[in-house]
Amino acid sequence: MDIASFKDCEGVPIDKFPFKGTQRDVIGTSIRWLSKFGDDGTGNPEYGLRHFTIQPGGEIPVHNHFYHQTMYILNGEFKCYQYDMETEAAVKTVVTGVGDFVYVPSLEPHGMKNIGAEPASFLCCIANVYTDK
Repeated sequence: MDIASFKDCEGVPIDKFPFKGTQRDVIGTSIRWLSKFGDDGTGNPEYGLRHFTIQPGGEIPVHNHFYHQTMYILNGEFKCYQYDMETEAAVKTVVTGVGDFVYVPSLEPHGMKNIGAEPASFLCCIANVYTDK
């Protein structure tokens, strides 16, 4: 068992997220890895819990990934976007606040923006889920 404060985990700025073979600019966003386990074969964990902080006006652009994720909003307000894979147009936009959660299935294009006047944060749990066919 490990017990620690999120403050003990280094906050690392994120500059880019990949989508469809190109690196997209991430604005005003940092991440603290609270826990992680396993290796998916590409150097990423199979499971992880992360603490994100996004500055006012900061955003994570359209991106997708193999793992499933659930984000739980701790403070602030975010616009969360679901995008069309081909056109990159937003097909769903939802404003979230404290206590809301957002589930994003594997490979679904998504992004978010802090629409408040203060830094906002959320927890993000990621997990690879495999199905046998």
